[in-house]
Amino acid sequence: MAAGAGGAALGRAALAAPLVLLYYGFSIGITFYNKWLMKSFPFPLLVTLLHLLLIFGLSALARALARCRSGRPPAALSWADCLRRAAPAALSTSLDIGLSNWSFLYVTVSLYTMTKSSAILFILLFSLLFKLEELRVALLVVVLLIAGGLFMFTYKSTQFNAQGFVLVLCASFLGGIRWTLTQILMQKAELGLQNPIDIMFHLQPLMFLGLFPLFAVFEGLPLSVSEKLFRFHEAGMLFSLVGKLFLGGILAFGLGFSEFLLVSRTSSLTLSIAGIFKEICILFLATRLLGDHLSLLNWLGFAVCLAGISLHVILKAMNSKGEKALKLHKEASSNPDLELLLHHTEHGEEEEEDVETPQQH
Repeated sequence: MAAGAGGAALGRAALAAPLVLLYYGFSIGITFYNKWLMKSFPFPLLVTLLHLLLIFGLSALARALARCRSGRPPAALSWADCLRRAAPAALSTSLDIGLSNWSFLYVTVSLYTMTKSSAILFILLFSLLFKLEELRVALLVVVLLIAGGLFMFTYKSTQFNAQGFVLVLCASFLGGIRWTLTQILMQKAELGLQNPIDIMFHLQPLMFLGLFPLFAVFEGLPLSVSEKLFRFHEAGMLFSLVGKLFLGGILAFGLGFSEFLLVSRTSSLTLSIAGIFKEICILFLATRLLGDHLSLLNWLGFAVCLAGISLHVILKAMNSKGEKALKLHKEASSNPDLELLLHHTEHGEEEEEDVETPQQH
């Protein structure tokens, strides 16, 4: 029994390891890609819009391939349903991604990573607001640890930029709304959007429309007179730019797809735990490759924040186990044959214990 359980656990670990590595590759890659691209092409909102178009095209291709393979038509929503039900999630998602990319013009990768981790605060806030979570003392401890760690990380930071910090904080706030609304959207079975490929396909056009006015106001005029796109002097420079933008779209699509693979083949708990170690990897790489400077207080703040995130993951795991046990109990109660079998099993175990007790004495 023990050997069988150990083998099953080893098998699950062997399955999760390559999926986690795939997720790390896309997630860490797109973080450093955004910082690298903003140095040579400082138009983050345009970059985001182009990536949304590319993700939409790749999602449409994935849906077409799935239809050819299965023969079943993919989930489809009318424009009316999209605007009524998916527009809030699309708008919050587009602003989250757009402001995150915008912040790379001002902040370091380490400050971005640390501030972005505060999204859990806003996710918890909106989960309580939409009654997806119940208020508990443990959740308040999580909030205090993450908020305290964020304060320690940014306090007297030598590379702190207020404008960039506000952009990331706003993106984290919108991220809390984004994931809460996306969770609600995916839980509506009548919409048939449980597959994230379908979610990406339906949200991208609305995200593009939601972000375009912000792009027109802040980047439209500077872009029209910039030699980066319209007034380029060499065709090679344009082809190089198109290649860079295409690479970012592939990374963005791959990130969403790798998250889907990891959650569907393992669990959301695995994704949460992988996210904790991913942030450690990003901070380590940022200090080594990009020269980000972190003081002892900054590292201590990061540790406190990770403690809060870890506590949140543990609470999720415990809550998930409790819900599964309750579900099994309800199923047993609703099935008389199963309940009778459990009763006889327990009765038989009690009789065996009574027989074995005199032998032990």
